[in-house]
Amino acid sequence: MSAFMSAFAHLVGALADLLQPLFQTASTAAAIILFTALVRLAVHPLSRAAARGQKARTRLQPQIAELRKKHGKNNERMQKELMELHAREKVSPLSGCLPSLFQMPAFFLLYHLFSSRTIGDGPNALLGHQLFGAPLGGRWHDALAHGGAFGAQGVVYLGLFALVAVVATFTYRRTKRQMAANPVAPTTGPDGQPVPGLGAMTKIMPLMSFATLITVAVVPLAAALYVVTSTTWTALERAYLYRDVPVTGETAVAAAA
Repeated sequence: MSAFMSAFAHLVGALADLLQPLFQTASTAAAIILFTALVRLAVHPLSRAAARGQKARTRLQPQIAELRKKHGKNNERMQKELMELHAREKVSPLSGCLPSLFQMPAFFLLYHLFSSRTIGDGPNALLGHQLFGAPLGGRWHDALAHGGAFGAQGVVYLGLFALVAVVATFTYRRTKRQMAANPVAPTTGPDGQPVPGLGAMTKIMPLMSFATLITVAVVPLAAALYVVTSTTWTALERAYLYRDVPVTGETAVAAAA
């Protein structure tokens, strides 16, 4: 693990050196943003595949509704019929999860790199790098302790919070508009009755995009930059890939995630 982290630290340092003529003291922060963009670009084919899968699942909704009417009280038969339907249509119910799963290692690498005091046998020099005076290894509570919310470091976090709020509001409003334009029939369980709490969950899930504010506040600034960049990319990517897809309850949950 130590050798792997050393190699990753070298990669971040190399990207920072490449960007230093353009971004000067903010070159490491710019390298993290570039690294995030490269990760998202690598994952983009999976996102496109997930969008195709979602569109296919949307087309299958009438057939799934018929299966619910026919086998709603027989859970085992219902699950078997659903699996056979997805297999015939070559649709994977889990395809929408893959883009998020493949991004997680990159986030945890950055989190660990900028939380570690040492790399290999020496001190972690990256912790001393800054973004407009805010250390990349620091957290919001550190900024509050050095000048408060409106101090030099605190303003950096306020800017990130503002960007997250704008992106979350964009995602929330887009999802609400599409849900209003495409009302969803209540989902029923194996007994044919509405699933308890599903309606409330569907209403709450679009708000989960605002939970990114908490993440930005508690992780190292370097990891926060990754989260903000990735979240912004996701919002724009989904707006493009799902521009012609009616939002069902399932789509709304995926959009919020």
